[in-house]
Amino acid sequence: METPAPAITNRADAEAFLEARIGHGVQPGLARITGLLEFLGNPQLGYPTVHIAGTNGKTTVVRMVRQILGAHGLATGTFTSPHLHMVEERFTIHGKPIDAERFTEATRDIAWFVVDYEQSAGTPVTYFEVTAALAFSLFASEAVDVAIVEVGLGGRLDATNVLDADVCVVTGIDFDHTEFLGTTIEEITTEKIAIVDQDGVVVTGQLPPAAIGVVEARVESTSSRWMRFDRDFSVLHAAVGVGGWQCAIEGIYERYEGLFLPLHGRHQVDHLATAMATSEMFLGRALDEDALMLAIGSMTSPGRLEVVARRPVVILDGAHNAQGFAGLAATLDAEFPSIPWKLVLGMRGNRSTDELLPELAGTVDAVYTAAVDDPQAHDPESLAAEASSLLGVPADAFDDPLTALAQAQDDAGPEGGVVVAGSLYLVGEVRDAVGPVADRAAEAHLRYEAEVDIGGVEDDPDVESPVLG
Repeated sequence: METPAPAITNRADAEAFLEARIGHGVQPGLARITGLLEFLGNPQLGYPTVHIAGTNGKTTVVRMVRQILGAHGLATGTFTSPHLHMVEERFTIHGKPIDAERFTEATRDIAWFVVDYEQSAGTPVTYFEVTAALAFSLFASEAVDVAIVEVGLGGRLDATNVLDADVCVVTGIDFDHTEFLGTTIEEITTEKIAIVDQDGVVVTGQLPPAAIGVVEARVESTSSRWMRFDRDFSVLHAAVGVGGWQCAIEGIYERYEGLFLPLHGRHQVDHLATAMATSEMFLGRALDEDALMLAIGSMTSPGRLEVVARRPVVILDGAHNAQGFAGLAATLDAEFPSIPWKLVLGMRGNRSTDELLPELAGTVDAVYTAAVDDPQAHDPESLAAEASSLLGVPADAFDDPLTALAQAQDDAGPEGGVVVAGSLYLVGEVRDAVGPVADRAAEAHLRYEAEVDIGGVEDDPDVESPVLG
């Protein structure tokens, strides 16, 4: 007997429809998403796309590219994961997350197709696959000029790898999700660079030496164009400023000087260079100076080295692998050198403390552990014992993240600092309690505010855009 699609009349119904598929877990593979999208009429083929993979920095680069292209007059849509607070955050149109009404409507639009496909194929689809299909359908209905899509896991077998992307990006490569992607840099790179198709365009951030040959082989086998960090574009200068970084970027078509990126973390400057190169390749030309300044000034990175309070300073960072913790430690040492730090720590899944915490040795003087709201959360007592042993500092376990945070703030005092790290789920819980955090992203999306000239391709016969012609 066939099960009818549920009636979706409000946000709660829509969220329940998605969450009913959480139990299907992570199932890499393209068969289900391909079949589902065929039922939907393949909406993902109806607009240009930028497809972004990498171990760290994917969401940040998605947001940066969105801001740059939005400031150049393009109607943008983005799909990222996971979300910090509400599932609507995964989908933005013109720089703003969709609201509850649009989320409900979009879910209702695809619900019958999802249920019909599941019954026809005899297999359930996963939560991530449904959210990806929802995003692709939403972007088609909104008639975006460009969809900027983050890979969920890896690349080759990720549900987003149904895109015929105009520009592909690999932000960087390091060890993470080794149970799915492999245990060597070469294996992990093979999975991530597989998003590049025949005659593609790929932009890569900083890569470890072991990844270079794998990328070269993929580029050669697909006859693709490769724009590489420190060869085709680079960071010319970066210096710590008040609340961010003063920098200059050598782009693919132009040199850009006098930039101020209002984000913490030296690695964010590298992400900016990658995002600018990606935007140049999408447009096929140099970036407009005024549009670029507007875009960079509006950039935010929620939950990534985000300062949410003062006296004591409270920083939220979703670092959850070795590369992320190394970036966190470098930022605390370089940008907040005089502040003694307390660490609120929560972890989930197969993360290992002995791979992450040594990066913070000598930087934090106390640890406060708590369980994130997730079935795979690490036990706080065990986590505290491991943290104390690895860092040689006192560590206490708490029943929940907010109690841990409150104690850490009390112990830090007005001149100290608290950093919350180890899981984006932990960061999301704490950020919820902090209250609204200003996000000016939509201010840079000018399509409906003013006429913005995105021309210039015709003026330069040597510039070829994969999208704009």
